[in-house]
Amino acid sequence: MLNLAFTGFFAALLLAGFKRPFVWLLLYLYVDIVQPQVITWGFLSHVPVSLIAFAAAFMGWLVFDKKADSRFTMRQGLLLVLLLYCGYTTITAAYPEDAPEKWGWVWKALLFAIFMPLTLRTRLRIEAVALVMVLAASALIIDGGIKTVGGGGGYGTLRIFVDSNSGLFEGSIISAVAISIIPIVVWLSKHGTVFPTDWRVMTFAAALIFACALIPVGTQARTGLVCVAILCMLYLRTAKHRFLIAGGMALVAVLAVPFLPQSFMKRMNTIENHQSDQSASTRLAMWKWTWEYAKQHPFGGGFYAYQSAVVHYDTYVAKTSGSTTVVEATPVEEKGRAYHSSYFEMLGEQGYPGLALWLALQLTGVLQMELIRRKWRARTGPDEAWVAPLANALQLAHIVYMVGSLFVGIAFQPFILMLIGLQCGFWSYIKRIDQPGREPVRKGPLRMQVKAVSDPVAAA
Repeated sequence: MLNLAFTGFFAALLLAGFKRPFVWLLLYLYVDIVQPQVITWGFLSHVPVSLIAFAAAFMGWLVFDKKADSRFTMRQGLLLVLLLYCGYTTITAAYPEDAPEKWGWVWKALLFAIFMPLTLRTRLRIEAVALVMVLAASALIIDGGIKTVGGGGGYGTLRIFVDSNSGLFEGSIISAVAISIIPIVVWLSKHGTVFPTDWRVMTFAAALIFACALIPVGTQARTGLVCVAILCMLYLRTAKHRFLIAGGMALVAVLAVPFLPQSFMKRMNTIENHQSDQSASTRLAMWKWTWEYAKQHPFGGGFYAYQSAVVHYDTYVAKTSGSTTVVEATPVEEKGRAYHSSYFEMLGEQGYPGLALWLALQLTGVLQMELIRRKWRARTGPDEAWVAPLANALQLAHIVYMVGSLFVGIAFQPFILMLIGLQCGFWSYIKRIDQPGREPVRKGPLRMQVKAVSDPVAAA
């Protein structure tokens, strides 16, 4: 039944694109995030659905879409330079047989992030992309949340649709993504026009936010807990009643503790006492190794350069017998462990130039969203009030990602690159409409119309 549902949904969106070609871009978002070809076992698992969706999205834009309002932004330029540089480090990689495997999906993710902003020339399209990204991610998040409530969680054991430890199916990655989309969920529930605000939208948004909060519990990923803490602090920045909200957050945290699994609490304690945890100790050792590796290879070792790593460290365990406590040290040697950090992933694989490009891409995104937020926050007209909150939501989502990526290697995670592409398109759109003589936004409620139009793209 699940296989039939995924296949039918893919076919329906593919056919809908012949009427409105922009739907093909939304189809690609759905395919790349949910990965129905991985979840299912029938027709979709035997055809290149991702390639079909991307080709349809690109051809739909190339043939049918208007190009007058398309703009190539500075950050798209950074993405392009990063794409070319990653191509260079792949050619010169320390592991030339392995590097092309990662390059095979990295270049696609980067290319789509460069391409997508060119299509986001209306508010409706911007909102549609944000909505599909959230709904696609919610398919995984809700599944994980339900299983967590049912007692199916645990470190390395939460199974979301498939038994996989890659992409959004990996615990730390889905935890970071789940927390990062919460601000976008809030924005859609308040300012969305595809699904205008009513009790059903608000109920679904609240349930989805609850499911997002459950993912760090179900995966027992420390990354998720850190992301939750950062997001709470960021929300206080713009809150009107900061002390009241802070008190409410603290109260919720205290009340939630008795209901949390003991295994979760035990694992979270390793954030403070990392020396007793092998996973945390490995991170620190790998970061030291990467720092030294970059000194010898300033231009990076290409994808999978971490396979050269040999790290040594000690883990410490305190054992108490009566009134005596003895701390035992256990020496550990590990080879070829992952970086466990996007920053060190970039440093080790792409060297100082790649890390600089990547950091510039992230920081300019945060800065651009802040500029929009400050400039538009006083504009409260019915056609303008959505802008500053969206800039704030995209900024918060990006900062949460940047914090989460400190502890997990997601430098090229396609979902995050989609978020960057959305920021680029939003920035370009706001710069274009914020000019004398231009209408600030399309007037009237923005709804998906189903009636035929002479221009199949105009309505989208």
